[in-house]
Amino acid sequence: MDYARRIVDDELDELFPYVPAIAIDGPKAVGKTTTAEQRVRGVLRLDSRAVRTAVAADPELVRDRARSLLIDEWQKVPEVWDVVRRVADEDLTGGQFLLVGSAAPAVGATAHSGAGRIGRLRMRPMTLSERGVAEPTVSLRELLTGTRPPVQGRSDLRLVDYAQEILASGFPGLRGLPSRALRFQLDSYLQNAVDRDVPEQGLAVRKPQAMLAWLRAYAAATATTASYSRVLDAATPAQADKPARSTSIAYRDVLTQLWLLDPVPAWAPGGHPLTRLGQAPKHHLADPALAARLLGMTLTSLVDGEGSPIGPQAGTMLGHLFESLATLCIRVAAEGSDAMVGHLRTRNGDHEIDVVVVRDDGKVVAIEVKLATTIEDRDATHLHWLAKQLDDRLLDAVIVSTGPQAYRRPDDVAVVPLALLAP
Repeated sequence: MDYARRIVDDELDELFPYVPAIAIDGPKAVGKTTTAEQRVRGVLRLDSRAVRTAVAADPELVRDRARSLLIDEWQKVPEVWDVVRRVADEDLTGGQFLLVGSAAPAVGATAHSGAGRIGRLRMRPMTLSERGVAEPTVSLRELLTGTRPPVQGRSDLRLVDYAQEILASGFPGLRGLPSRALRFQLDSYLQNAVDRDVPEQGLAVRKPQAMLAWLRAYAAATATTASYSRVLDAATPAQADKPARSTSIAYRDVLTQLWLLDPVPAWAPGGHPLTRLGQAPKHHLADPALAARLLGMTLTSLVDGEGSPIGPQAGTMLGHLFESLATLCIRVAAEGSDAMVGHLRTRNGDHEIDVVVVRDDGKVVAIEVKLATTIEDRDATHLHWLAKQLDDRLLDAVIVSTGPQAYRRPDDVAVVPLALLAP
């Protein structure tokens, strides 16, 4: 099959010729190896026991391989990181190594962070533009210029189509599977993560079903700032003697190391007097399809508004999962524009911005996500509040919707159907 380019390919085109080594991080099955293979001469597969044994015995063998070299699942022999870092110290020529890993190694497994020698890129599941469900017409990169560019375009996707895309998954190998096979693969992905990947990270899970219950509760907290104690309570509703809070933190940490949790951090503008801001992250799994599967959601149950999210943010489960899908698309596009992503919520919850895309100079594009085909004035309330707080530091204000048309409202807020959002 022909390779379908991903947004991260543009970043690699721009960076790899000038950087000696780049690590591509992300969950299993996201497409990291396939993408890396497009630009290397050789591959060292450390998920092969024979190869792993030889390299573990003498990590310096990496030096003898033809470059550019892909080191696949490098975290299985973390000593290779330090070898690559030393090679980069000796020779700063770009394009030598791509390191692909589906888990972060334990703290202390490498002697050096690699800062200044090994760059890091995050790879996430496929966005709607990468899935090819529509022809995108609104570029996040242009919105980040602050020129308030014209916004136009039309999408044929409707709410039921977005619900279908939530369930269909952004893992490339799962695209196009029949519904039963897709459910089977998602279930297997989650079970294998708990049974095999978590123990490989050094966490002994005596009761795998307890971790799956915690993951299910975390999925119900998608796109909320629910506390971890509330997630634990939701995972163990009938237990008087609940697990220690440290258990919940251990689950969170190891699943984050596996890139399965992808929370959005709270944003606080530096050098600006915005006060009373919350610090809690917004919860997201790597792929909204994993959250939907954990919760047993179907197309019918999603569209019918079933499911009760936990956490302070109100709404239906479809609304929360749609926000998660939108956040995935925005984060991938933002990384391609060298921008960061956060969210904003005041401590008492009276103001909230779903996604804040931050340029390196601190100026931002503020984005609200609405499960709605028609946008009303009240939907822009928080955007107008933030505009007054930030003044010229607000580059643009956007409402991402499920509607058919992209346009600018009279108040200059851009309305963009999610399917039309491009890098």
